[in-house]
Amino acid sequence: MDLQTLKAAYPKALPYHIGGKVTTQPRKRLRSIDELGLAYTPGVAVPCKQIEAEPLSAYDYTSKSNLVAVISNGTAVLGLGDIGAMASKPVMEGKAILFKTFAGVDAFDIEVNEKDVDKFIAVVKAISPTFGGINLEDIKAPECFEIERRLIEELDIPVMHDDQHGTAIISTAAIINALHLVNKKAEEIKVVVFGAGAAAVACAKMYKALGVKNLVMFDSKGAITEDRTDLNALKREFACKGHYSSYKDALNGADVLLGLSKGDLLQAEDIMGMNESPLIFALSNPTPEIMPEVVKKARPDAIVATGRSDFPNQINNVLGFPYIFKGALKVRASKINEEMKFAAARAIANLAREPITQKLEELLKQKVSFGKEYIIPSAFDERLDEVVSKAVADAAIASGVARI
Repeated sequence: MDLQTLKAAYPKALPYHIGGKVTTQPRKRLRSIDELGLAYTPGVAVPCKQIEAEPLSAYDYTSKSNLVAVISNGTAVLGLGDIGAMASKPVMEGKAILFKTFAGVDAFDIEVNEKDVDKFIAVVKAISPTFGGINLEDIKAPECFEIERRLIEELDIPVMHDDQHGTAIISTAAIINALHLVNKKAEEIKVVVFGAGAAAVACAKMYKALGVKNLVMFDSKGAITEDRTDLNALKREFACKGHYSSYKDALNGADVLLGLSKGDLLQAEDIMGMNESPLIFALSNPTPEIMPEVVKKARPDAIVATGRSDFPNQINNVLGFPYIFKGALKVRASKINEEMKFAAARAIANLAREPITQKLEELLKQKVSFGKEYIIPSAFDERLDEVVSKAVADAAIASGVARI
């Protein structure tokens, strides 16, 4: 949509954003000469020398222990594309307030006006001492893979590209619960993925780690099969045998449809050949690959999830990233590894099986319970904070990346 259309659709958006969404507030009182001397010179010299002697004590004497950077270069912003670093700032500010609102984690946004991978990495590395963790955001593929990989290798604090792993973690939680409901095992199902970008690749990797063996992925040119000669290294990892002449052909005999491509990609007839009780996760926003009402009419036995809040089973990254970083920060983890991601996914899945609280019932204005239309928790379930962050922290300790 162009700017004028967006303004007409969301008339409250610009007034809401006046002045920005992030501010800075002091954590210590400063109301006297003595307190001034502690906050700044000369007293500040003591923690400075302490940190020089013991670098990890920065977690004790600065905000590093609860501070995340939300960093982007604005090359893949939501559905807006490459709009540049400055124009991405409202999104990054929004991410920062989600960290604070949902998990109490301080965060602020940094927009880096740099598309060169090496230079971007150099900037992030140079500012990394300030933070306890780095959330990469809205960086286009394939550069995002290299940027994240190198920063994880070269820094000693958690780095996560949420566009990849957030979607993977939350959708994995949803798949764990949906498979439980339909009595299927990951090792026995067929998964078809529409899209081959950052989120799709991360989801496919996590599903394989969950046990999925039969996975077909589509990019803009069709099914990613072994006979294609135009595949990069990332796509070759998911090249499958066989030939698929259409989406319908690939979906015949499939158990899971994951859409991370574009709206209205599929028709009702495309899903008719899927196995009994299919899982249809149409996550393109704002228009899913196939609308839930179309699915329900064609396949009433399906479990449906989208990326939208106005339908049941929203695959929303806010269920994960605030608490994943909180858990990592809690134990001063040096990275966010696969064990921590799976711990988050399983904690989220398990919470959905618990009865909701009275407070959440009042907020949602309905009583929901674990089932086809509630396979993942509401983003407003306050128990996510403790449950997910603890699971992540415990996994960090068990896997040897904690430093506390």
